[in-house]
Amino acid sequence: MSGHGEHHSVPLSVLLKRELVNEKIEKPEIVYGQASQSKKGEDFILLKNECQRVMGDGVSTFSVFGLFDGHNGTAAAIYAKENLLNNILSAIPSDLNRDEWIAALPRALVAGFVKTDKDFQQKAKTSGTTVTFVILEGWVVTVASVGDSRCVLEPAEGGIHYLSADHRLETNAEERVRITCSGGEVGRLNTGGGAEVGPLRCWPGGLCLSRSIGDADVGEFIVPVPYVKQVKLSSAGGRLVISSDGVWDSLTPEVALDCCRGMSAEAAAPQIVNEALQAKGLRDDTTCIVVDILPQEQPHTSVRTQKKPMKGIMKIFRKKGSESSSHTNKEYVEPDIVRELYEEGSAMLSERLETKYPLCNMFKLFICAVCQVEIKPGEGISIHAGKTNPGKLRPWDGPFLCSSCQEKKEAMEGLRKSGRHRGSDSDD
Repeated sequence: MSGHGEHHSVPLSVLLKRELVNEKIEKPEIVYGQASQSKKGEDFILLKNECQRVMGDGVSTFSVFGLFDGHNGTAAAIYAKENLLNNILSAIPSDLNRDEWIAALPRALVAGFVKTDKDFQQKAKTSGTTVTFVILEGWVVTVASVGDSRCVLEPAEGGIHYLSADHRLETNAEERVRITCSGGEVGRLNTGGGAEVGPLRCWPGGLCLSRSIGDADVGEFIVPVPYVKQVKLSSAGGRLVISSDGVWDSLTPEVALDCCRGMSAEAAAPQIVNEALQAKGLRDDTTCIVVDILPQEQPHTSVRTQKKPMKGIMKIFRKKGSESSSHTNKEYVEPDIVRELYEEGSAMLSERLETKYPLCNMFKLFICAVCQVEIKPGEGISIHAGKTNPGKLRPWDGPFLCSSCQEKKEAMEGLRKSGRHRGSDSDD
């Protein structure tokens, strides 16, 4: 018998079981499918599973899913697909641990979107694109969006959670106010004689959206600053549906999720596209990505089997009492709750790149917070410069912008015209 105060050994089988349980909780299985029917050939997708990165506390993996719905040509959608991810990752310091990396994502997404837009404008092309960009790290889902492509989440516990914003001027009153305050005009197409038709548009240019990447011929008040939402799923998982407006103009989220219930992600995506085409025909490029976030032992079918999801937006989802966890060791299983970690949709860079939440050391003193170029001492401009009510902020408080990014910031806020090119279709 062991004497009093001696250490009791833990059987290897128990240690291995704990390790396996923790691994299942930390690393869900990601299964996805995609489908598309083309009308104009302007929808593009990005699918990257198991991307590796080296962090301060080891090597970790993440997955990326992007949908780019171009308009007025394909140049902006292709450019964003090829460059956006690298621009986002370059805005995150390399020495962060996993939790810090996740916390830094919302601001890095803002910086990456703005840099991608700024770089594309220098090519003097007038096309534009919506973007819905999803990064999965463990059970954490981070979504950034501009335009009217959307991402919805159906957790295993039930309900529908909207992870993107709709930046159509017709439906977004706040964006209409922002554009008019920045110097733009919002109205319908005038066919002559005072008759107005169609959806609300931004003038000049006539774009129906208030946010996008590209669109150099419309005006700086059409901004690339994304709405960002970050949630953490429970270990029960969930299903993401990422689709262009070709789907959402035909189907509600409830119908889209119901029509593929019980199907694998690979089968669900074409089913949603077919359902949209049956509803209204092929009026636009119609693209869908379905991503299932599953416990490792979960079969590759829809995570829920009940006939209809709960309606409305819910920020916290709890498992029903009749549903039991497959993990036998409850001590090591996360609570069955989907938690909202971050949500922000402001178009103001000074509000999106501030340093209070959730990480104070993300921005370096002599590096531009947007384009990541080095800034000589004394040349950086604080993101808070020009604030009428700076509060406790001082002129030397960062993060800082280079002169060209400061010009873009002021132009987006309606304070000045930028020097970006307009109205050219050259292929530089």
